[in-house]
Order: sequence, then C-alpha cells, then structure tokens
Amino acid sequence: MNTSISHYLIVTSSYLGFTLSDGALRMLVLFYFFKLGFSPLMLALLFLLYEFAGVIANLGGGWLTTRFGIRIMLLVGLSLQIIGLIFLSLLDPSFDYILSIIWVLAAQGISGLAKDFTKTASKSAIKSMEVDGRQGLFYWVSWFTGSKNAMKGIGFFLGGILLTKFGFQNSLWVMAGSLGLVLLLVSFTLPKNLGTSRPSGRIKELFSKSPEVNKIALARIFLFGGRDIWFVVAIPVFLYTNGWDFWEVGGFLAGWTVFYGLVQAIAPNIIHLTNNGKTVSSKSILVWSISLALVPLCLLGIMLTKTDLLLLLSGLILFGFVFAINSSLHSFLIVAYAGSKKAAEDIGFYYAANAAGRLFGTFLSGLLFQLGGVLACLAGTTLFLIATSFVVWRLPELKT
Repeated sequence: MNTSISHYLIVTSSYLGFTLSDGALRMLVLFYFFKLGFSPLMLALLFLLYEFAGVIANLGGGWLTTRFGIRIMLLVGLSLQIIGLIFLSLLDPSFDYILSIIWVLAAQGISGLAKDFTKTASKSAIKSMEVDGRQGLFYWVSWFTGSKNAMKGIGFFLGGILLTKFGFQNSLWVMAGSLGLVLLLVSFTLPKNLGTSRPSGRIKELFSKSPEVNKIALARIFLFGGRDIWFVVAIPVFLYTNGWDFWEVGGFLAGWTVFYGLVQAIAPNIIHLTNNGKTVSSKSILVWSISLALVPLCLLGIMLTKTDLLLLLSGLILFGFVFAINSSLHSFLIVAYAGSKKAAEDIGFYYAANAAGRLFGTFLSGLLFQLGGVLACLAGTTLFLIATSFVVWRLPELKT
C-alpha cells in the first residue's frame, strides 16, 4: 500500500475513534442537563464555549499543524479530549447552579479545542496524499467526511445507551479510557514530520486567504448554521418532550447521522462530474444548494397548517440526504482550493468558519425553539440556507 495512503488511514481511524466519543458526549450533556430542568436556551448556551473554542482551534490549529505536523496535533487533540472528559466527570451534584454551569462550560471548551485540533490535522492528511487528480481527491474527501459523520451518529446512539445503562460519570470514564488506546495508536504508528511545512510568519496571513477560500468559508457558516438551528437542541428536545426515551432519541439521531454520512461517502457517484469526471461544475453546486433551502421552506409551509411528527421526521430525512451532498461538495471545494504547501492553514481557516456557523446555529436553535418551537427553527434554517445559495452562486469554476 502507498505509504501516504497508509498514513491517511491511520489518521482517519484515529479521528473516527475521537468522533465516536464526541457524538456520545453531546448526547450525554444534552440529556443529562435537560433531565435536571435546563431550558432549551440554557442547553444551547452550554455548547457555546465548545463551538467558540472550535473557531479559535481551527485558526490556530491550521498554523500549528503546518508548524508541528499532523502527528503532534492529533496527540494534542486526543489528550485534550481525555482531559475534558475526566474534568467533566468530576462535576459534583452538590455544586450550586452557577458553579455547575461554569464547570460544564469549561469542560466543553476543552472538548471544543480538542475536536477541531483533531479535525484540522486529520483533514490536512488528505492533501498530503498522492491522489489521481480532482476525481481522486473528491472520493477521498467524501469517504473521510461520510465515515466521520456515520461514526458521530453511532456516537449519538452510544451516548443515549451509556447514560441509560451506566449513568453520567461512569460513561465519561469509559470514553476517556477508550480514547487513551487511540492515543497510543497514533503515538507509535505515525512519523513525526507528517504534514509539516513553513507556517505563515504573521497572524494577519492566517486571514489573508484567496477569494475562493473566503467565499466557501462564508458559505460554510450559513450551511452549518442552518443545519444546527433545528438539529442541535430543537429536534432532540422536541422528540423527548413528545414521549421518546433517551435511547430512542439517540437512536434516531444516530440513524439520521449515519444515513447522511453514508450519502456523503457515495456523493461522487450521485453528483454530476464534468471534464471526464475530474471536477464539479459551479452550476451543479448551486442546484444542490437551492434544493437544500427548499426542503425546510416546503416543510415549514406544510406544518403551518398541520403539525405532524411523522411529517417532521420525514422532512428531516430528506434534509439529511440533500445536506449530505452539499456538505460533501463544500468539503471537496476547500481541499481543492487550498494551497498544497499550507493546506492546513487554509483548511483551518475554513473550519473556523464552520465552527462559527455551528456557534450561531447552536445559539439560535435554543433561542428560536424557546420562542416559537420547531416552526421558528425551520424559518431560521430556511433563511440561512438561502444565504448559502447566494454565496455559492458567486463561486468560480474549479481549475482542472
């Protein structure tokens, strides 16, 4: 096997293990604190430092990955996640309300740094591979993105099961121990200099990206903000308040996320490729973007006259399919636009925008659901995705 592909598979396997714990942690925190009586808005606020830390981690993580390499940053990310899990497990039920919130926010901040240090390093490994043109790049990016989201979905289900069977604290210890094994795998299998290069000399250079990178980063803010407005808090709380148990909500979200992860993995077989299958046309990207905005818009129009749980879940499944295609396209575009020598910095900047979108979406998910329920969240999602389409419309054709 090609050495670069072997390294890529090790990096991806490590990141998938991390993602499993990340998905489980989200469900643990969401359900545990909702059960304690936290409002939807307060639940959203618990995740804000997690998402804000992701913005910082991606900006700095790209530079650090370029400077110190993929192996070191994977080790840093995994170590931080283990520290965050152990720290959260020390939360004492006797703590007062304010101290509990501060404690969880701190733990979530550590996990937010961990997640995006790990993601930036892992995504950068794709650019270091020897792939066959744009088509090969699209397949590898799609496989990485799809498998990551499928694993996160399994993590959602695992989180619900762990909370039901073992409780909050014991679940966190199990996850920390499992990540310790992943840490050992990375330590002994990856070369020290993988992905290293000369980083930007000034902080300003981290923001001085090409117009293409800037545009796809802006589109990413609206794309993931639009998804999270109705997915992060609104859907889980809505299902739980409609009589679903923790493991049932976690199971559905797991199935949904695995489904859209699988769609991402096979996206190159669904999307119309141009230039003998080597690239994607800007027209195709725009069509998929507009199609995504139409899903919540149509669902909102129907549910204004009839609120139906089955209809909502069916709409979410359709949304997951179209969103998966869009997400896969965006992930491919940033890797394609990124400069080879400083790919980690370009990708880090892009995923800082991704984290910013999740930050806005998470806050709005709690706020809009508390103010107007699922319908308000659907309206917010629709507006964000229309904005995504406007930005995508301005993207240039990819050079082959």
